Amino acid sequence: MNPRTGQPHEMFVLEQPNWVNVIPLTADEQVIMVEQWRHGTRSVHLETPGGLMEDGETPEQSARRELLEETGYETDEVVRLGTVHPNPAIQTNWQHYILAKNCRKVAKPNLDHAEDIRVKLVPLVEVPRLIEKGKITHGIVIGGFYWLNLYRQKHG
Repeated sequence: MNPRTGQPHEMFVLEQPNWVNVIPLTADEQVIMVEQWRHGTRSVHLETPGGLMEDGETPEQSARRELLEETGYETDEVVRLGTVHPNPAIQTNWQHYILAKNCRKVAKPNLDHAEDIRVKLVPLVEVPRLIEKGKITHGIVIGGFYWLNLYRQKHG
């Protein structure tokens, strides 16, 4: 129902679990990214790790789990960068952004049956150019780099 006019109308709403997206950095400022097949565009996208939060997980716990599962990297330092509604027009969930500092490789990725992922290290200084050139097009991923930029402006 339209809240302004009171007129009914049909609308589809996706009730989804909350999501987490990780901006993982190595000690030498490499972003641990994943190249991943996406069914919606039927193409491979360059992204940061992330996924659905499991029941009872904090965003920080979920970020650590997703980082390890998708990339084989872990960290002892996580910072919550921000939280947004990824698409409030049709979705009910929250998107949490987490910075993972000083990540280190500790295992092989542990992918689930639906994931087809290749890990790629990208210098952080190259990310703006990759966005500008259309090599990173995932809006949620670009949002994460926005939150990282805000964090670094405030904390150096």
